[in-house]
Amino acid sequence: MNRDRLDFGNEKIGRLFRAMFFPTLVAMVFNSVLNLCDGMFVGHGVGSDALAAINIVAPMFLICIGIGLMFGIGASVIGGIRLSENNTKAASIIMTQALTVGTAIFLLIDILCLVFIDDVLRLFGCSEILRPYATDYLIWLLPGLPFLFIQCAGMMLIRLDGAPRIAMSIQILAATLNIVLDWILVFPAGMGIKGAAVASSVSCFVAALPVVIYFGWFSSKLKYYRLKKSWKSLRLTLRNIGYMMKIGFATFVAEMAIGVMMVTGNYMFMHYLGENGVASYSIGCYLFPVIFSITNAVAQSAQPIISFNYGARDMARVRATLKIAVITAFFCGIMVSAVMATAAPLMCAVFLPSAAPAYAIAANGLPLLGSCAIFFALNITFIGYYQSIEKSVRATIYMLMRGIVFLVPCFLLLPGIIGDKGLWLAIPSAEFLTFGFIIVSYIVLRNRNSKSEPKATE
Repeated sequence: MNRDRLDFGNEKIGRLFRAMFFPTLVAMVFNSVLNLCDGMFVGHGVGSDALAAINIVAPMFLICIGIGLMFGIGASVIGGIRLSENNTKAASIIMTQALTVGTAIFLLIDILCLVFIDDVLRLFGCSEILRPYATDYLIWLLPGLPFLFIQCAGMMLIRLDGAPRIAMSIQILAATLNIVLDWILVFPAGMGIKGAAVASSVSCFVAALPVVIYFGWFSSKLKYYRLKKSWKSLRLTLRNIGYMMKIGFATFVAEMAIGVMMVTGNYMFMHYLGENGVASYSIGCYLFPVIFSITNAVAQSAQPIISFNYGARDMARVRATLKIAVITAFFCGIMVSAVMATAAPLMCAVFLPSAAPAYAIAANGLPLLGSCAIFFALNITFIGYYQSIEKSVRATIYMLMRGIVFLVPCFLLLPGIIGDKGLWLAIPSAEFLTFGFIIVSYIVLRNRNSKSEPKATE
């Protein structure tokens, strides 16, 4: 494997960020294309009810991704600081603990979901019409979840090891395989929504396998470390896992927020527009990960650079990285908003025939939903920055604001005030309010602590 050999402590920030950003962006765009293809195949091959059923199950998928990224971010931040201290052993222990404990948690999630599958679907707002589709999809998705965790956490740790192009290659391989299997299993094999779930599970396994192999034989610094079985070692593992979860909790909240967005939106669209409304909203939910992936690529690219230099107490490099990340996020947000505003009918046609009632609803609503992209991109970038410098509480508060505190009231209140447009403008309104709060807090805290260099990052 041809490693990138990045030096987070000495190379120019601009070069480092580009070396991290473009492979990360390409990998995440491929994953977004996968989500679009999954929806396209199900929408055209099975129908709008099946598409709505996937949207019902999607929060479970997002919860699992959130746990994976929580462990990945937490382990990457702590590991980056340890690497800046030349403590490779401690960084390797952190990596091993994250992958081992996280996989065990996901096996437990699988068991609980199988035992309580009807209760899980009811919790996510599944109607009786959608239940058969949602049950088929969830049952066949569950086997892939432990491998999904290894993929999510592993990508973060491979980038920390200085190999973003390897992480990109793994994600592209898995996404391409998923797309091919989606088409084969949904159309020629006639497996319907079950085929889409099987394709996802197989691709998760294919992504997890090279992650396991990489850290066993090809990594630069992070290696598997044999964990001791003593009570002292167990207590140390639990302590480290707790701190990883604290650092990465804001990222978990980010995925949970998408789940809350989907569940709340499903209820509200069902209430105002029925099954066709949920189907139209599901198109927006399929497109939302595109917005998330592009902007999250900015935060994930900056994270190892910021964490390493924060550990080395080089605050000038930390601020320089934040500046580049914010500028990049702003332009990415503008690009996404423009595409959503101008190409809404084309995007809807990817998922549904133009004669479907849900098509017209989505075509009118997507430009409104896309207006959230600029503020969303900036919010995620600032939240990722605070995670990277171990300000986990602040990061979590901001994430809760955009994902729950502002989002749920906007969904509940705006439709009654401005009609159906309020359903689509709830998310942009929550992102705008959160951005205003973050900026005011950042300016106030920076001015208050301007005389103290270590506190200037707050």
